[in-house]
Formats: sequence, C-alpha cells, structure tokens
Amino acid sequence: METTIINIGGMSCGGCVKSITGVLVALPGVAKAEVSLERGRAVVEFDPEQVDRAELVEAVENAGFDAA
Repeated sequence: METTIINIGGMSCGGCVKSITGVLVALPGVAKAEVSLERGRAVVEFDPEQVDRAELVEAVENAGFDAA
C-alpha cells in the first residue's frame, strides 16, 4: 500500500467531501480516502498495482473538482 496527498480545489461543503470520498473509495485498489474541506486535500491509501496516482487525480477531476 502507498499513501498520497491530492490537493483539491472547488470544495465548498460537506457534500463535496462526501462526493469526493465516494468517488475515490469506489476505485479498485483504494483502501481509504480521508478528504478534508478545511485543508483542501485528500489523503488516499491505495494499492499501486491496481490504481495509480494519475487515476486518482482524474477521478476527482471527473467529479467536477480541481485536483493536483
């Protein structure tokens, strides 16, 4: 397992946090996603053999948020 931090822009409420968390944990290989509205980021624990960081960022962007 690896852990990465994804900076996220465009979150404004708890609903955004729930939405992003749901999108991330739905990906194969993601064990845990902790999204913080206050910090504007997600800490994601994932299996790099099943999903890579670029796919995590893309999933957040496809949900309508800025991610880096």
